[in-house]
Amino acid sequence: MGIVNCTPDSFYSDSRNSTIEKQQKLIDLHVQNGATWLDIGGYSSRPGATHISESEEIERIKFAVSYSLETYPGIKISVDTFQSGVASYVLEQGVHLINDISGGLVNPEIFSITAAHQVPYVLMHMRGTPQTMAQLNTYDNLLKEVIVELGSQLEKARAAGLKDIVIDPGFGFAKNSVQNLELFAYLEAFQLFDCPLLVGISRKSMIYKTLEIDAADSLNGTSVLNTIALDKGANILRVHDVKEAVETVTLWSKTRGNYQ
Repeated sequence: MGIVNCTPDSFYSDSRNSTIEKQQKLIDLHVQNGATWLDIGGYSSRPGATHISESEEIERIKFAVSYSLETYPGIKISVDTFQSGVASYVLEQGVHLINDISGGLVNPEIFSITAAHQVPYVLMHMRGTPQTMAQLNTYDNLLKEVIVELGSQLEKARAAGLKDIVIDPGFGFAKNSVQNLELFAYLEAFQLFDCPLLVGISRKSMIYKTLEIDAADSLNGTSVLNTIALDKGANILRVHDVKEAVETVTLWSKTRGNYQ
């Protein structure tokens, strides 16, 4: 899943694509490099990011959504949003998945809106909002609490009619770098939900803070953790660098019996 950030303030500076020229170039590159999904987002979810309205978020992403749908009908298009009005808009345009970082906590109506269009939904673990989540990372038992909180939202999503749900543990959301690594160590536990598992650790602080580098130098660390994630049951890798992720998946697959 190739990340298409249509924002001026993403945590990783090379992924800031606030002009349509940059968005088009990145979409073309992701597809050429073998992306299965494009995940388009217009709301920066870095800790402390400034809140924007639904109309501004739609304005940021509408070119990328329409260009991707029209130019690459064979590619699945996801939109990364937790605002229900944005979800409604992009679903009406024909996108194939809603990727909700809040797991329905911020706008619960996003469940029924997505269910009405019968498309998959990514339910991610987070506490609070991007503006408050950094202060909400106190846990008595990290793994247990994340699973219980995800499970509660999963029940609500299914009650609203959602059937095709993907689980995302939410690395970097209401979790510090040490907690992210601890949660990653127990990634297999999320298979208990019997849902596909999405892992999004691309160039995140759990990598660059651990290695004492910065996001620009964290591609190698991303590839290492993506390989481990595949071993632990990940079904979707959400990444900034599609070419390297495709190579990771190819080599991982061919060393596990798929030699041809």
